[in-house]
Amino acid sequence: EYAATFDVDTDTAYNQLKAATKTLYSRSITFYEPAHKRRGKPIEPTVVQMRWIGSVRYQKGEGWVELAWWPDLMKHLLGLKAQFTSYQLKQASALRSAYSWKLLELLQRFDSTGWAEYTIEDFCTSMDATEKQKANFNNIKRRIIEPAVKELVEKDGWLIQWTPIKAGRKVVRLRFEFKKNPQPDLFPAP
Repeated sequence: EYAATFDVDTDTAYNQLKAATKTLYSRSITFYEPAHKRRGKPIEPTVVQMRWIGSVRYQKGEGWVELAWWPDLMKHLLGLKAQFTSYQLKQASALRSAYSWKLLELLQRFDSTGWAEYTIEDFCTSMDATEKQKANFNNIKRRIIEPAVKELVEKDGWLIQWTPIKAGRKVVRLRFEFKKNPQPDLFPAP
């Protein structure tokens, strides 16, 4: 099915399936749990980090993969469907940059409103920005935002405008206004 959907030969499909399992197994998730008060004073939220996947089974030449969620993650996955970002796999398959995929996911969360706003810290965390990128907003702009927006506009037919919001001279938030282009390109580049 994968080979047919993405128009690749079966050897390529098997290799990509195997590579995807390795990548997914190495990924982790970071989130914050509210913390309680200590001696009447509030304390910082607890930072929780865990893997998405607890185990992977790949049977060479069989065309199937079995993934098991990390056990502690299960309680967080229950009831997730109501807040789940969904998009067509075929729609996003043309995207080559991980930043484009992540930006698409961030925007799709607010598809019904046509705009989204993130603190620079939340945006950088969601995009898995490096420390070097976080150190200078110009790096975030040049290496993450502009290429991702360009790819979504050119390859997936989005109209996206983004605005940095400053407090003094420092960028503290990003606002995205977006919608699908109602008149897609009739002659897209191959």
